[in-house]
Amino acid sequence: MNIPNGHQAVMPYLMMEDAASFIAFIEAVFDAELTHKDMRGDIIGHCEANINGSTIMFSNSRDEWKPATANLFVYVPDADATFRKAMDNGATTVMEMADQDYGRSGGFADPLGNVWWITTCPKGEQK
Repeated sequence: MNIPNGHQAVMPYLMMEDAASFIAFIEAVFDAELTHKDMRGDIIGHCEANINGSTIMFSNSRDEWKPATANLFVYVPDADATFRKAMDNGATTVMEMADQDYGRSGGFADPLGNVWWITTCPKGEQK
């Protein structure tokens, strides 16, 4: 099986009303790297961003592709710092940060309604 560089076998594809504000959010919160951006006039037709080595795809919604929210799980280097950045950038709390048996974890909804579950693994369990 051939997979393009920077892609994985399974990647989320999000449709949203305001992809430009989504870009600003993921860059501020996750230090996401925009790897591809295709404009269709004044809307984002297709975009790809890398978050901690994983690619997500997204675009502005259109008549034929309605907006939909998603739940995404992301391993981050420092879940508490990521959570604070999310709150500072308009997110709302879904689950307060807490120690779990699998690591430090919490959840928030971004301004577009996508829910992000973030976790930092305990030392010794990280790759």
